[in-house]
Amino acid sequence: MSRVALAIGVLCGAAAALVFAGFLNFVRLVPEAEQATPPPGDGIVALTGGAERLSDALRLLASGRGKRLLISGVHPETTERELSRAQPDYAAFARCCVDLGRRALNTAGNAVETRRWAESHGFRSLIVVTSGYHMPRTLMELGREMPNIALIPYAVVTDRLRREPWWRDWDAAKLLAIEYVKYVAAVVRVRLAPRLAKTQTVERRAPAPECCS
Repeated sequence: MSRVALAIGVLCGAAAALVFAGFLNFVRLVPEAEQATPPPGDGIVALTGGAERLSDALRLLASGRGKRLLISGVHPETTERELSRAQPDYAAFARCCVDLGRRALNTAGNAVETRRWAESHGFRSLIVVTSGYHMPRTLMELGREMPNIALIPYAVVTDRLRREPWWRDWDAAKLLAIEYVKYVAAVVRVRLAPRLAKTQTVERRAPAPECCS
């Protein structure tokens, strides 16, 4: 084996080890058990993608953990009636305290949609509800758009990751690997194009009405 081939082999091995180490570090960020009830925030944002996210967000809203709830990434054709049917608790809060965001197509879009919503209500802290494996990328995207707003994570543990260790479940391992790739891509994009806090302006409006009791 030539020195060049040996050097290439060493570099490839080092790169693979680095990627694997990064993946293991990412997995450590993903919670494996239910989260403790978070401290109150001004508002709550739930990213669509699982029924557990919406039910947990509505439960937090009902317990007074936030004044209003944004459901970001709702499909444009999803109706209020369909949401009420899927989430029985939704109807009780729909008129007073829940806003639907229909423009976001991905996590970066969720962040933009959430920033506009938070600015319109003058919120300075948000409880963020999404799946545990999705939380690291979500917080990074939201932090880029809203560096001056406190983000309180509330991760939902999916059944797939709760049943058994991820390395024993191919589907769970695949899910984490795909999310890790997306996370790395987001890290690169965010670092190449950071959003400067000084460029943001927060629009102050009258506080939203208190939610249903």
